Amino acid sequence: MAKIRTQGPLSHRLTSLLTINRIALQTYARHAIGRRLEPSWNAEMEIGIRFWRHQFTRAMRQADIRTGRAIFNSLQTETDDIYDVTVKKCRSPKGTWYRPRHITSPATLLYFHGGGYTFNGPVSARFAAMFAHHTGAQLFAPDYRLTPEHPHPAQAEDALAAWRYVTADIPEQSLVVMGDSAGGHMALMLLQTLKRTGLQQPALCIGLCPWTDIGARGDSLHDNDRYDLVQSWMALQFGQWLDPDETFGREALSPISHDYAGLAPLYLQAGGREILRDMICEFARDQQHNGADITLDLWDDMPHNFQAYDSFKSSSTQALLRIRQAIEGRVENSTALAPGENTLIAGSSRHVKRSGRHICPRKHKAERFMRGP
Repeated sequence: MAKIRTQGPLSHRLTSLLTINRIALQTYARHAIGRRLEPSWNAEMEIGIRFWRHQFTRAMRQADIRTGRAIFNSLQTETDDIYDVTVKKCRSPKGTWYRPRHITSPATLLYFHGGGYTFNGPVSARFAAMFAHHTGAQLFAPDYRLTPEHPHPAQAEDALAAWRYVTADIPEQSLVVMGDSAGGHMALMLLQTLKRTGLQQPALCIGLCPWTDIGARGDSLHDNDRYDLVQSWMALQFGQWLDPDETFGREALSPISHDYAGLAPLYLQAGGREILRDMICEFARDQQHNGADITLDLWDDMPHNFQAYDSFKSSSTQALLRIRQAIEGRVENSTALAPGENTLIAGSSRHVKRSGRHICPRKHKAERFMRGP
């Protein structure tokens, strides 16, 4: 990453600066002797992965999660990309509007940030600005309540409140619901809420590296720990914080346990090196079998939330372009996104399209068609 920004208490900022410099020195030394974490990653990308893994770990191990959030937000890494958007805060519901200075899309995006339902800081704001800039669409990002202070159903309630707020002035056929990681979970679960309450579906739902099962699922959950910035134990901890007393249960709170046939079209993106890869693949395959309108693109060598690399990685640039194309097709022409070179699944089981790549395998064995380390 080309830029580093710090904020918050000086002690946290200094510790984070020392950490990223230590990780950088170690990584450059390993690369000098040919010891790369992943063959296609340069030193800068590996530094970012290792740094954010460290920050997540340190933050989540704090006795007070508020201290953890201050640590997590104390240092941000950014690309050189500039996002030409205006930012306006909203008080009720609490959130932020991001509007491109030159709006080119008729769509409005309702965006739910990631962070395991526990974190929301500068990295989330950067994501929101990036999506508004690249899609040319105005975007509303609600500041929903966070775990562990506010477990389920707080997030589901806030998602529905944000939906009602946006649709008060904007027709559903112009609205795209999207989210990354836990935000992808939130977006997918909102579709079920809309179905249950008899409300109209959006034009499209986009899940970027979405969390589709709050429990343990798939070999990649542990096999990809070495590559990803989010670790398997973190995902399971986020699930426990979401439903601490198991009042609602894993099945009720996991998108993979629900049927999306007849709901909004789904467009998903995933990275082959992320821990959530297998559960995303399984979700997509199951929903295709159910008859849902779903497309899944996967970039083999990418980690969780790789879209943030923007122009820094060609895979991220391609992913952002695909997001824009998916939105344009559904909102402007009501047409599905054509399969691309990274498409694994497209269409329902009654109308399957494939791009020549292996389909997501059963029994969580996705690693067999991925490139080895």
